[in-house]
Parts: sequence; structure tokens; C-alpha cells
Amino acid sequence: MPALLIDRIGELTTNVPELGTGVGGRLHDAAVVVEDGRIAWLGPSAQAPDADERCDADGRALLPGWVDSHTHLVFAGDRTAEFEARMAGEAYTAGGIAATVAATRAASDAALEDNLVRLVGEARRGGTTTLETKTGYGLTVADELRSARIAGRHVDAVTFLGAHLVPEGADPEAYLALVTGDMLAAVAPHVNSVDVFCETGAFDADATRRVLAAAAERSLATRVHGNQLGPGPGVRLAVEHAARSVDHVGFLDDADVEALAGSWSGLSSRALAADAGALASGSGTVATVLPACDLSTRMPLAPARRLLDAGAIVAIASNCNPGTSYTSAMAFCVATAVLQMGLSVAEAVRAATLGGAIALGAHVDGWTDPAGVPQPRVGVVAPGARADLHLLAAPATTHLAYRPGVPLTAAVWRSGERVV
Repeated sequence: MPALLIDRIGELTTNVPELGTGVGGRLHDAAVVVEDGRIAWLGPSAQAPDADERCDADGRALLPGWVDSHTHLVFAGDRTAEFEARMAGEAYTAGGIAATVAATRAASDAALEDNLVRLVGEARRGGTTTLETKTGYGLTVADELRSARIAGRHVDAVTFLGAHLVPEGADPEAYLALVTGDMLAAVAPHVNSVDVFCETGAFDADATRRVLAAAAERSLATRVHGNQLGPGPGVRLAVEHAARSVDHVGFLDDADVEALAGSWSGLSSRALAADAGALASGSGTVATVLPACDLSTRMPLAPARRLLDAGAIVAIASNCNPGTSYTSAMAFCVATAVLQMGLSVAEAVRAATLGGAIALGAHVDGWTDPAGVPQPRVGVVAPGARADLHLLAAPATTHLAYRPGVPLTAAVWRSGERVV
């Protein structure tokens, strides 16, 4: 692959404060050199070395590609009627998932894959370069396995979510035994992590513990859907079991916030972002907020400001799914986090890039994709990182919130290859 120079960058967000200024480690009048799919050099545009090819950023902003660490993209069917009912005042409950399960089971492999490819392409066009997605709309051994296999062909990380909902008519205890036994055994070679929906109407604390323990026995990373519909044990269990993330987190008490901040052994999100060594060695649970889902379900917005102020690591993700957040637009999620959740633009951009990478364990070199291939770190623009870059049609990332809803993606590179 020819070396590429991107120069005359008006504002470069590195997410490494020691490389620039402020939370985002910003540089101005900068340049980046990409070689063999990685960042080879960055610095002042006037000092840029020669390269085989050149892209003139013309004063526009460049940042890491979005890292969307929470999606549900392997599905069939439509839940427009459910959305309309919710907008008319009906409350969201976990039970709506059953409609997607029925449609997904009835769909062919080709139909599921075509829909996934469509959604991945949509996300790429919006600047997303790293994608996680979950199973969880099959809920049989065969359907969860085919979902994992299909997902693994198109995304960066696959999460097993057999513990999404107890299927209609199934015995809860028997189904839990299936999830932690034969179903997990079947999908384990094809996934990076295991998730569980710890909520009223889904899985209680005891069931959640069993799912997390079963995943740990297979040395799989864990995640938790928690504290979405009301206060509950999700955050506490995620921290106790050293889950990589707990997602939704709309209903938190002081103990929940303290647990998430304390899971990083006193290392604040700013310290971790600034110190590559601390970041690589740090181990804790990320609080993943899902702004588009909060809006779609008319739930309280997750307390992202409170979490950051306490020293927690925060990620922003789309939660793209057909029922509660049918969008892959990470820029919309970032704008919402700034305009309605109290984050600065730099904090929101970091949460939607580096924060998501930490939630996936992809913030360090050598993390593996679903095929087991080691990858360079993502979520930062720094020497050695994967060359995942997002060029805006704007002079600064501030425009993501200043001009909400306006398409601002000018170009996207993934592993150094231009994809938009």
C-alpha cells in the first residue's frame, strides 16, 4: 500500500493529550502520514515528510474514526409500529425484542447478511471505522451460531447475547442452562465477548452472575446491559465480575457511580487518556452511554457528565437496533451528548472513539478481531495506531454539535484504505 500524506489539517484530534493540547490532544496546521495501514508520523504540516500520495485536507478537521462499541445489527423485520406506539405514550419494556426474534429466525442467512452489510456501509459513510455487534435475536443454538458467523465476516468484534430475553414459552431455568451450556459452547469460537440483559423482564441478578461466570470459565470478556429501565444490580455485577463495560446506565445511584470510577483503581479517564502506559495496563469497567436509545425510549439521559466528573471511563455508542435506536449515526450521538448531556465536544468525541475502543479492549496493540487476527490499537491518532481516520467537511470538531444533523463526513480511511 503506497504511503499517504494527509496535510493542511486545520484541526487534528489525536486523543493523546501529550501530543497536543486539551482533552483531545489537538494539533493545528497538522499533517499525518499513513503507511502499511498504520499511522507512521504526525506533526506540523510544514515539517511533513514526503509520501507516495497526498491528500489536501484544505484546513478541515481530522479525527479518529468512530468506534461504535454497542450495536445489534444481525436481525430481520421492522418495529415501526412499536416506535409509533411509544411516541404515543406507551412505555418501553423488554418484551418487544420477541418480535425481532421471530422475524430473525424466519429469515434466510442471505437476508440477514444483506441487511448487516447495508447497515455496516451506512455506518462507514458516517465515519465509523470500528464496529461491535451482538447476537441475541436468534435465541436457539442454531440461530445464535449463524448470527455470530455472519457478524464475524463484517464487523470488528462480535458479542454473544443469548441472554437477551427468555424466548416465549421457554422455561427460564432450562433456557439459562442452555445459554450457559450448549449455546455458549457453540458460539464461543466465533465471538469476542459475552453480554447479558440484566433488567426486569429479562435476567435477574442470579441469572446474570451465572452468565458472567460461564463466560469467564471460557476466558471470554464480559459486558452487561444494565440500569436501563430503572435502578438495578447491573452496574454492581459488571464491576464485581470485571466486565469490560456496562451499557445504558440511565438509572444510577451514588454507589453505582463510585463503583464505576473505582473500578479503574483511581486512574481517572483523563489520566488514562494521557498516559499510554496507564491506559495499556489499566483494567476496569467502562460506562457506555447510548444517547439515541435514551431519546427513542423517552428514558432519562444517562448521567455522562456525572460519571466523567467522578473519574469513570465513558464511551458513547449508537445501540443501532430495530426496536429502540434504529440509527448508526455516531455524529448524532455525539451532538446529543454535547447538547443535552453536558459533555464538551472534546469529551464526547473522545468517548465515541477512544472510550469505545477501551470498552472493546481495542485500545491496545494486539487485540484480535473475530477471526483471531491481531490488530493495532484504535481510537487514537498516534504513531503505530491503526490508520482509521475521519475527515470532516468542517474546520473543527465543534461543528459536530454546532451544526447538529448536518452530514459532515468528507472522507473516511480504515486501516489506511479510503472507504468513503
